[in-house]
Formats: sequence, structure tokens, C-alpha cells
Amino acid sequence: MIGAAGILLGFLVEAALSWPARLYTKIGHPVSWIGLVIRAIETRLNTADQTPARLRLSGGVGVCMVLTLAVVPAIAVAAMLPEGWAGTAIGGVLAWPFLAPRSLFEHVAAVAKPLAKGDTSAARYAVSMIIGRDPDKLDDAAIARASLESLAENASDGVVAPVFWGVVLGLPGLVGYKAINTMDSMIGHRSVRYRHYGMVAARLDDLVNLIPARLTGLLFVLVSGHMRRAAAVMLRDARHHRSPNAGWPEGAMAGALDVRLSGPRVYGSEIADEPWLNAEGQEADATGLRRGLALYLRAMFVLAVVLALVALI
Repeated sequence: MIGAAGILLGFLVEAALSWPARLYTKIGHPVSWIGLVIRAIETRLNTADQTPARLRLSGGVGVCMVLTLAVVPAIAVAAMLPEGWAGTAIGGVLAWPFLAPRSLFEHVAAVAKPLAKGDTSAARYAVSMIIGRDPDKLDDAAIARASLESLAENASDGVVAPVFWGVVLGLPGLVGYKAINTMDSMIGHRSVRYRHYGMVAARLDDLVNLIPARLTGLLFVLVSGHMRRAAAVMLRDARHHRSPNAGWPEGAMAGALDVRLSGPRVYGSEIADEPWLNAEGQEADATGLRRGLALYLRAMFVLAVVLALVALI
């Protein structure tokens, strides 16, 4: 098992280097490799001639296949790691691509910069890289809201959750979590194609994120500078979110910054009448987005310190 020290090393390497574009051009990215496996299996199992019950069964089989193909090699590699610092160092390098503290920051900062300059078109393009909604229908406030929501939710999905499962279950836990989360992002939708086939993947993702999402919300509360307000909004509004997990980090973020998040949004031709998080808060803007990024950095620093303490213990 690579342990907290190996996870911390992978966290620090990603924070320093992200995933270099040159490396991506040459070999792609391990998560994209998992995505190719998910797509290949889904193409074969998710066929239109099946009943809803059969599609759910096929989706469950697909989940098992993806997890087997992802986790079994991780178990084998983990078993071959040497003892001591050499194993920790190799494990840290292997953990690196499955953690995203810097990548997430850079994607959201890419929205904040043009938004602060009043360049709505550039901000819409940047936000389209991190959300699934039609960016052409977003004004500046909606762009800032969507970016803060993505920052909060992905702080859990992209950083805290893989750290958590990596510490608890080592490299197999880290890889297994990323496989589950990638399946959810690719097939865990309520669209016609994935409503039944992706149900198992979506429910499994909900399960593995129960603890990490709440830990992420707690991190945001602790570094907010407004702990009482952030905690109150999180505890009051998180359960109203469409997701059983995303409302915790998003609610904490909304309370910490005193902005309102979530609310009605447009997906294609449909309007989703989602409830507000911190409905009494101010409208999000470029300044609020910058403050959200600063809050995120403080939370990541605390997470790194906690990891270091766990490694020492």
C-alpha cells in the first residue's frame, strides 16, 4: 500500500506540474484510458433492443467489467512496489495522474481571468470546458455561479475523494474511485441513452462520494473565515440539492462566500428548476469567483497538511 505519504507525493507533484501537455500528446492520460474502456464496453452492452430492467443489468455488468480491468492491474502493480521510500516514491508517481489539485484550479482560473476583464465570450468558452450546460445562454452571473459550483463539486470528486480512497485502500482504491467517477461522468446521466444503463454507475458514484463530499464541505467551512455562516448554509441547504453529495461542498462554498449558487438552469431545451443554495446570498460575479479560488487554495493547503500528519503518524 502506498499510504498517505505516497498520496501526498502524488498530490504535490500534480500541484507543481499538473499533467504536462507534452506528456498528454505522447501518451494521453490514465483517466482517458479508462474512458476508452468505458466507451468500448458501453457500445457493446447498451443496445436499443433491451428492456429497462435488462439495460440496468447490462449497466451493472459493464461497471463490473470496467472495475475489473482498472483495479486488478492496480492491485498487481501495488503488490510489486518495493518497501520503504522507494515504494513510496514510485507509488506517488503512479498516484499523480489520478489527483487534480492544480488542473482544477487552472480550469476555473481560465474562466475568472476573462470574466474579470468583461470578456464574456472568452469566459463562456472557458466555462464550456468544465460544465455541461449551453454556455451561450449564460450571462456573467451565471458563468460565475457555474464555475463556483464546478470548483466546489470537483474539489470533492477530483481531489478529496481520490485522496480519501487512496489513503484508505492504496493504489487500487485510488484507481477504482477514478474509474467509478469517470463512469458516472460518461454514462451516469438521465438522458434517454443512459437513464437505465448508467443507473448502477450513478448510484455507485453516489455511494463512494458520501464521505468525501462531506469532508470537502468541512474543509471549506474550516478555511472560510465565516465558519458559522458557511456551516449553517451547508447544513440547511445541502439536502435540497439534486445530488446527495454535491450540495455539501457547494453549500459550504455558497455560505463561505455569501453568494447564491445552483438555482434554475437550462440543459438543451429543458429548464431544470433547481432550488437555490444560500438563496439570500449575493449574486456571483468575477470577484466572488476569485474569492472562491482563494478559498479552494486554502482548503488544498489544509488537505496537504492533514495528509502529512497522517503520513507521520
